[in-house]
Amino acid sequence: MEYIAQTLFILLLISGSVLFTINVRKIRRNILLGKNTDRSDHKKERWMTMVRVALGQSKMVSRPLPAVLHIFVYVGFIVINIEVIEIIVDGAFGTHRVLSFLGPLYSILIATFEILAVLVFLGCFIFFCRRNIAKVKRLASKDLDGWPRSDANYILIMEMLLMTAFLFMNAADLRLQWIHFGHYAGVKVSSSAFPVSSHLARFYGGASLKGLVMAERFCWWFHIVGIMAFLNYIPYSKHFHILLAFPNTFYSNLKAKGEFSNLPSVTNEVKAMLDPSFTPPPPPEGTVQRFGAKDVTDLSWKQLMDAYSCTECGRCTSSCPANITGKKLSPRKIMMDTRDRLEAVGKNRDENKGKFVDDGKSLLGDLITPEEVWACTSCNACVQECPVNIDPLSIIIDLRRFMVMEQSSAPNELNMMMTNIENNAAPWQFSPADRMNWANE
Repeated sequence: MEYIAQTLFILLLISGSVLFTINVRKIRRNILLGKNTDRSDHKKERWMTMVRVALGQSKMVSRPLPAVLHIFVYVGFIVINIEVIEIIVDGAFGTHRVLSFLGPLYSILIATFEILAVLVFLGCFIFFCRRNIAKVKRLASKDLDGWPRSDANYILIMEMLLMTAFLFMNAADLRLQWIHFGHYAGVKVSSSAFPVSSHLARFYGGASLKGLVMAERFCWWFHIVGIMAFLNYIPYSKHFHILLAFPNTFYSNLKAKGEFSNLPSVTNEVKAMLDPSFTPPPPPEGTVQRFGAKDVTDLSWKQLMDAYSCTECGRCTSSCPANITGKKLSPRKIMMDTRDRLEAVGKNRDENKGKFVDDGKSLLGDLITPEEVWACTSCNACVQECPVNIDPLSIIIDLRRFMVMEQSSAPNELNMMMTNIENNAAPWQFSPADRMNWANE
């Protein structure tokens, strides 16, 4: 029976790892559908940004309560995963608490895991209540209706169940150690190593030996199966930011907020006007030359990585002045729509042997409306607020460029201003020769 359990565990581990790798490779393929952009400069500054923002959670502290709760979950998630190493070794080789030879250090580790497990449970429970009972405005918006709202709740419930299984597994294990049963008696761990589960052990007061073993094994299997399920769920979830937060902050835009990027095609036109001998380089073969962006493949790979890194926390939307004043724009929805469209494009390619077959849809128009794009004030509040340095404004600007430069579609006031700049070198509707007439008055 022991060999059957080991075989099942190894099969679970291999199949879960393979499936996770396949899903991650699809996401990587989707991100690389974006246009190239160089983010290889200023390596030292990039590393410091990643350490400060992703590892140090520096941008979370602007909202103290969510910051503290997130730190509970974040630190607990990282540290408790050390315990998964022991579970993997025990499952593969049929051992029990293989790291217990560490003695007092092991006791400190287990005690730390248990305290963190309680803090993770507490953090997830409060997050769940904020979403579903208190209904915090940014977490109850209409752009979260449907799958996004369910996704958040599934993750929180899953994490609470995993922490519960871990603690009750320890509780049953501890009782079996107390009565020196089987291989549990061979593990010499101080009772102080179980500051939480030693209290939970009372729930097993009248349980038989068989019942205790079944409870411990059930919780052990539930914990490891749950971890593998969680691992393969996050590529479909907003919680993929757990992995992408680090590269996403590393490749952050280090330029001043609000600084626009120049379109190579426009730059080449200006160079040709200034220097008639300049010959613009030919566009890459098989590419569509486009001003701005109409669909996700017109965006850069970094913008597409931003979409997958979004945790849908809504800090961007709650700080957006356009959204606050009742406009349709939601920077969070911009990122969610970009990710949804990218997923659809990736699925299209999978169904057509790696080639995209035109489905008659695009990011602009079908998911994001012109009304949303023009509501943006370009203030960068969304960029400033994002905990993982996502830049929704860059996508909005590229969508605007497409509408203005390819569709000649812009509000009348803006068209009049651009016409005046073109004709008069100023936004005003009079010639440059008359510009100083006001001084004569």
